[in-house]
Parts: sequence; structure tokens; C-alpha cells
Amino acid sequence: MRAALKPAPSSAASAPTLYSQSSGPPGLSKRARPRRVIAVGGGKGGIGKTLVSANLGIALAQAGMRVLLVDADLGGANLHTCLGVGQPSASLSDFVRSNKVQIEDIIIPTGVPQLSLIAGAQDVLDAANLKYAQKQKLLRTLMIQPVDYLLLDLGAGTSFNTLDFFLVADHGVLVVLPEPTAVENAYRFVKAAFFRKLQQVEAQYGIEELVESALTTREGALRTPHDFVAQVCQQDPAAGARLERDLQSFRIRLVVNQARTDADMNVGTAVVAAWKKFFGLEMDDLGAIRYDDEAWRAVRKRRPILLERPESPASQGLQRIAGRILTLDGNVSGVSSTP
Repeated sequence: MRAALKPAPSSAASAPTLYSQSSGPPGLSKRARPRRVIAVGGGKGGIGKTLVSANLGIALAQAGMRVLLVDADLGGANLHTCLGVGQPSASLSDFVRSNKVQIEDIIIPTGVPQLSLIAGAQDVLDAANLKYAQKQKLLRTLMIQPVDYLLLDLGAGTSFNTLDFFLVADHGVLVVLPEPTAVENAYRFVKAAFFRKLQQVEAQYGIEELVESALTTREGALRTPHDFVAQVCQQDPAAGARLERDLQSFRIRLVVNQARTDADMNVGTAVVAAWKKFFGLEMDDLGAIRYDDEAWRAVRKRRPILLERPESPASQGLQRIAGRILTLDGNVSGVSSTP
């Protein structure tokens, strides 16, 4: 059976408004923004984040959505290569470093209808260390782009810049390999993102000392998000209840990449259950992508697997994941199965 994404109605017809309001870094929460922001991150490099980002963007565009892909891997940008786009003449670093460069100057076509790209920084040694003002300028500008989906391909690790881009998203997609070390790194990434979110709201709840304690490695420091919320509730039940409600929006979307066996295909379910049990937070399993020789062959050709081999197992997995995101957002009726 082949999973096929049902085309969505046109953007104008399927949504009464182009923008939505959502929480984000200080100064951004009340600004108009793209209908949905997706950030693809992970705890380590080499797990396929860029492959997922590129092909997820293509799948959403093929379903009728206007998509802007942004290579936000500030230390090792290569999204354009995965898409088969030539070396861009202008990139993210040009916009960040120069007041004369407008965002429209660095948005380039990809050859896929309704899919555009902002390439990442090229050969800029300090690109991964954006200053606060530069980061705010970039986020403010990206948030007002007239697209259905803004899709951010993030770098590996847990730098503040990476976490802040991840937290601004409606869908924080976490890519993981079905390997113990990769799963462990994924847990670390989510914990780091959680406590970074707490840093953003600590003054609002008067929990600065608790956050500082949680971020230390001293004996007795709070170890999990569940521990932290319980401690806040103990000190101030009303504040703890408000914080718990606010943190319900912190919900990770998990994608397992390079699944070789049926057991690998079920790793996402196990990770979601473990996260709920030990950390007390919700996580969604978007699905798994089969390990597929066609995927690395497509990468070597600088062609997205969805365009090079749309019937391959990897492509089908990516289609299903895109379909689940669209269904969550109410843009399509779901994913159909055809022979």
C-alpha cells in the first residue's frame, strides 16, 4: 500500500486568516506571524535533520501550502545542497550583518512550486554566535513572512540560538536515530529546551531562583521538568497551576529517522511513553522514516528523495509525517492509502 498525501485546498480557501498568534521570545508574542512555524532540531549532528527539513518542505508545498525554508544551521549550512539549488549569491548572514539587505533579497526559488529558500550563512566563522539584537531582527522579520509554513532547519546541539529558534515554533520537530546514544542526546535536547523556555518566563512567575537551581549540577538540583513543576506547586500552588497550564504548549513532535527494523519503527512510541513517565510532559510521535539506500543515493545526486524517488520507503514515511502535521493543523482531511 502506498501512502499518498491528499492535496489541500488553496491557502486562501482553507484558512480564514493567514496569520496566527502564538507564544515566543519576548517581544514577538503579539506580532503577526506565518500560520505555522516548524523547527527541525536534534541532539547531535548526522541524524538527517536537513533531509527531513528539505523533504518535509517539499511535501507541504505539494499539498498546496506556501512554504519558506530557512537554513538556520548557522555553523554548517547545507540545505541548498540537499535541495539541489546552486550556491546562493546571498544568504542569511548578508541579511543579519547589513541593514541595506532586505529579506526579499535573499529569498530564492527552489524549482518546486510554492517552495522558497533562505540559504544559511556561508563561510562566516562567527555566524553561529548571533548577537541578541541580530537574532531578534531575524526572528521579527521571519515571523511576518506571508507564507503558510515557515520551516527552520536548525543546527545540532543545545546552544541558546538553536533553542530559541526551536521554541518559537508551533511544531518543534525532534529528529532521532533508533540508537541508544541518539535517544539519550534527544532527551538532553528536550530538557535543555524546556529549561530555556523557563528562563524566558521566570520573571513572570517569580521563579528565578528555582530556575537557577535547576540549571546547576549541584547535588539536590531539580533534575526533570516534572520535579521542577512539582517544586513550584509546593511553594506557590496558584503559580504552579498557571505555569503547568502554560507549559502544556511545550509539546515535542518526534520523528525517528533511518529505521532498519520493525522494532526501530516503534522506537518513537517507546520514547514518547518514557518521556511522559519520567519527565511528566507530553510528546507526539509523528512517525518513522525507513532506512533507504535510495535516500543516500539521492543526496549524492543533490536531489531530494521526494523528487528523485517518490515511491521509495523513505519518501512514503516523509509523506505520512507531512500528512500528520497537516492534519494537526486542519489543512487536509488526512492521508489516504492507495495500492
